[in-house]
Amino acid sequence: WKKLYFAHHWPVTVCKMNANDCHDPPKYWTIHGLWPDRAEDCNRTWHFNVTEIKDLMSDMRHYWPDVLHSSLNRTQFWKHEWDKHGTCAATLEVLSSQRKYFGKALELYQHIDLNGCLLKAGIKPSSSYYKMTAIKEALKRFYGVTPKIQCLPPEEGEKAQTIGQIEFCFTKELQLVNCVALEDESNPMQAHLKLGTSELSVCNDTLPTYYPSEVE
Repeated sequence: WKKLYFAHHWPVTVCKMNANDCHDPPKYWTIHGLWPDRAEDCNRTWHFNVTEIKDLMSDMRHYWPDVLHSSLNRTQFWKHEWDKHGTCAATLEVLSSQRKYFGKALELYQHIDLNGCLLKAGIKPSSSYYKMTAIKEALKRFYGVTPKIQCLPPEEGEKAQTIGQIEFCFTKELQLVNCVALEDESNPMQAHLKLGTSELSVCNDTLPTYYPSEVE
């Protein structure tokens, strides 16, 4: 693989997609995962062991919660992320154990501070719509790179898309890079987050964009 996608998702939108067990989702961007492009399930014998990240637990629950299943003792989501993505990322020395992989993702989360940057740009959950180009410009101003932004397409009869996920791309040296430069390469990471019947896809620049503050 060549680069890492570091995905944040907006819990309110995740719940909107699949309200099965979503109670009171966090009102801040949380971690979805740290994913090498073009690699999945690299080592099926390297099993997730929650005791290795015991010291990260309170941060994990806060910043990397299983939005769809709100019970605190569930580790299924992290196990899935480790099995599918962590075992591949582990070829990098800085991510070469469960402790390093989850710890580094938490570090990147604090470093990027997506919640703080959006607020500084005056972009906050609201019942009025945003222009996707304005969101992109604000992010580019802060980070110097273009992230990949995914939305729920408008439901029937609606005109607005709903923002759901923002992915930052990193080189193997953990330097931020544009997410779009390599878009034309065939990339199995395009298997989008799919929950229930709705799924996220790259946002449309011309549609008004809804950044919801609660699950309707």
